[in-house]
Amino acid sequence: MADQRTNPTLARVLDVITYIVMIGLAIAFVLPLLWMIGASLKEEGQVLAVPPTLFPSQPQWANYVQVLELIPVFFWNSVKLAFINVFGLLIVASLAGFAFGRLRFPGRDILFLVVLATAMIPGIAYLIPQYLIFRQIGWIDTQFPLWVPRVFTPVFATFLMRQYFKTLPQELEDAARVDGAGTFTVFWRIMLPQTTPALAAISIFTFLDSWNDLFGPLIYINSENLQTLPVALAQFQNEYFTQITLLMAGATIAVLPVILVYIFAQKYFIQGITMTGLKG
Repeated sequence: MADQRTNPTLARVLDVITYIVMIGLAIAFVLPLLWMIGASLKEEGQVLAVPPTLFPSQPQWANYVQVLELIPVFFWNSVKLAFINVFGLLIVASLAGFAFGRLRFPGRDILFLVVLATAMIPGIAYLIPQYLIFRQIGWIDTQFPLWVPRVFTPVFATFLMRQYFKTLPQELEDAARVDGAGTFTVFWRIMLPQTTPALAAISIFTFLDSWNDLFGPLIYINSENLQTLPVALAQFQNEYFTQITLLMAGATIAVLPVILVYIFAQKYFIQGITMTGLKG
């Protein structure tokens, strides 16, 4: 009897502790975001004022107006590159994943291991050779280096798609073959629609990778009209002075699409990572 009374009590105590820890972590993660939004609405002298305030009594919406006047070209460059990276990589990764996961051909497993092995090479190791190649073919100061390598070398995305294709029942493919479907028809009409969660997860990862890329534009692009949003945000700070309010306003604008993408694709993202969500 004592054990029966103790166990529910202990379970409730553990639940309370869990909720307290989770609430504390949620506050720790949300607080910097709230500070960023609050700082973006302050005057420059109020950001580091003592005692600090989270939100100003008189929001300075002019900060956003000023930032939006400065970054439209950078913003649309980031949007364009994100679109190209996401859809291009989905096409390449889904085709490669289907080939490695469902087709049988000589050397398939060895070739897949070679593809995976390339992921172990740090990007900084081939930065200089890659830059020299791009310069030789005239791609410096163009946006090709910002999407061609990412789209045509989707190692993680190919691995994820292969694993997801391998979880699909063989009966789906056999039934399509009996009905006279060819390989591409099986891929496009039977198998690919079953992989929506994996495609969503890859889309989110690729979007974040492209949207937040600062290193690539700084290395390969010289013209201001080709630069991206992270580079525009970096221009609000220099060696001697940082325009904190404008930087925070720009950061808020840059973060908003990321939050919206994750909110709308959260369900599929979790299913894609956990390899669940197979359609019946």
